[in-house]
Amino acid sequence: MTNTLAEIKGLSTYFHTEEGIVKAVDDVSFSIPAGRTVAVVGESGCGKSVTALSVMRLVAEPGRIEKGEIRFGDQDLLRLREGEMRGLRGNDIAMVFQEPMSSLNPVLTIGEQLIEPLMEHRLLSKKEARAESAGLITRVGIPRAEEMLKAYPHELSGGMLQRIMIAIALSCQPKLLIADEPTTALDVTVQAQILDLLNGIKAESNTAILLITHDLGVVAEMADHVVVMYAGKVIEEAPVIELFQNPRHPYTKGLLRSKPVIGRREERLYSIPGQVPQLIGLGEACAFADRCESCLPVCRERRPVITQGENGHLVACWLYEEGVSRDE
Repeated sequence: MTNTLAEIKGLSTYFHTEEGIVKAVDDVSFSIPAGRTVAVVGESGCGKSVTALSVMRLVAEPGRIEKGEIRFGDQDLLRLREGEMRGLRGNDIAMVFQEPMSSLNPVLTIGEQLIEPLMEHRLLSKKEARAESAGLITRVGIPRAEEMLKAYPHELSGGMLQRIMIAIALSCQPKLLIADEPTTALDVTVQAQILDLLNGIKAESNTAILLITHDLGVVAEMADHVVVMYAGKVIEEAPVIELFQNPRHPYTKGLLRSKPVIGRREERLYSIPGQVPQLIGLGEACAFADRCESCLPVCRERRPVITQGENGHLVACWLYEEGVSRDE
């Protein structure tokens, strides 16, 4: 992956609770090239959203980024002072959060929430920022921009709110846009419109997108590269076509099997047995061992390390390690 815009190296974000340490993100590494879309996929609780919040340095207590690097250009975001990070956040790096209704301030108009970052980061006058805000609302496909500037969040539908969130994120022309489940709770028509909008933004502005999702249909439509996470770790990584045509990790295979296929009738959809394990005290075994149909003896003893194969395909699984015993 050339022309790297951002690179995450050995990132670990833990939550210190009364029950113990929750390793929500544990030694995660991957790169985001300029102008490309990298999707991070996995079930709820696998560490996707915490990874995104860590990049933005928005992890709240009792969470804490323990170690690692987040390289953005020639800077390590984890070593910046809060004031320096605030200058990047919303400017060079922007985020579309999962729930627009809870992310927007209910007592401020849409216009007030769009104008503020333009005045703060781009140093526009209030009149200039208002005109720019109207243009952004039109750009994300919402008619009657002047009326929208005067509206409050509760007066808009979920799809319109998500578009407003994207408009706010785009207001300072970011190099990296983080989209955390941007189509959650939207109907399929609005979902398709939001995905088309994001693809159009990438094409027009050469904006890199870090897409957080559990929807493999969204991954297939949007992503250039896919990172699969499970129990806080990266377990597989590959270009999107390679991953869909040649999934290697049993968890990735299970995710793809569980997706319905148009034209194929099945009495019952496949589901991966069991649940994502508690992230407290996982031990040294492979975290997927109890759910895996191909589990080997070594899987219950040690965790595999991620290794690179052909076509830029990385996987962390003992099935692909030479010299590993297959006997139970």
